[in-house]
Amino acid sequence: MPSTIVHVAFAGLLGVALLGDEFETRAILTVMGCTALLDLDTVIGIVVPGTHRAALHNVWIVLVPAVLLYWDWTLRDESFVRTRWGTYGYRVAWVTAAGLFFGHILFDAFFNGVNLFWPLHNRFYDLSGSLLVTDQRGLVQTFVELESGGVAESTARGTTENTHYRTGFDPTRGEPAAGIERIFPIAATGERFVLAVAGYTAVIARIVEDRRSS
Repeated sequence: MPSTIVHVAFAGLLGVALLGDEFETRAILTVMGCTALLDLDTVIGIVVPGTHRAALHNVWIVLVPAVLLYWDWTLRDESFVRTRWGTYGYRVAWVTAAGLFFGHILFDAFFNGVNLFWPLHNRFYDLSGSLLVTDQRGLVQTFVELESGGVAESTARGTTENTHYRTGFDPTRGEPAAGIERIFPIAATGERFVLAVAGYTAVIARIVEDRRSS
């Protein structure tokens, strides 16, 4: 699974691309820091088994605040965000939402799955797969596998009652952890290592550029 380090790097790339004129050190650190916080459900999962990749990895974590932000900025006569932080706060909030959704929740969904609609719908969806074109089958996607009854079990994996994602903090579920290696990944694949290096390099370069210009 992608490590917190990789998630934060991905969010950093999004921040560099989307913050625009509102970019500053505080803004990019907000985007990256909030993205990292979602992995706190690793700790929640120790107390409430099964809630890792569920408690803070569902769409509601982003959708509910996004709807409230849209309502506040667009529909209210006096916007709280506009009054207190202006367009800076609005832009940082939306980019943070993008970091949470694309840089963490959706990223994890395509690497071994997340409980996308928890707690309203208790099912882990694993979107691991590929998208390719062949000379015999044409366009082929294996992200969502379907069968006659709907979504296949290879995509809808299980629930919080029977699904556990091993982490260094919580390597087992309901079993003694003595003697089991605790692994804390940094970058489990070469692609994710390159992504992490590119993300942090881009953020540092943009911060240096911003400070020089100011």
